[in-house]
Amino acid sequence: MKEKLQKLLCVKSIVTLVATGVFCYLSVVGAIGADLFMTVYTTIIAFYFGVQATKAATDKEQKG
Repeated sequence: MKEKLQKLLCVKSIVTLVATGVFCYLSVVGAIGADLFMTVYTTIIAFYFGVQATKAATDKEQKG
């Protein structure tokens, strides 16, 4: 559990969470439309999980 919390607190995760919060807020107050929100949010999440998957694959290759 503690290890998962430490991974969550890395810079990449913090930036992803903050950007998600900002774009959610902008969408709720009407500053951006749903189309723009979905485009930006999808890009952010895809990048985050893409990096995580690449890191996991690299770690697996190095270990085994």
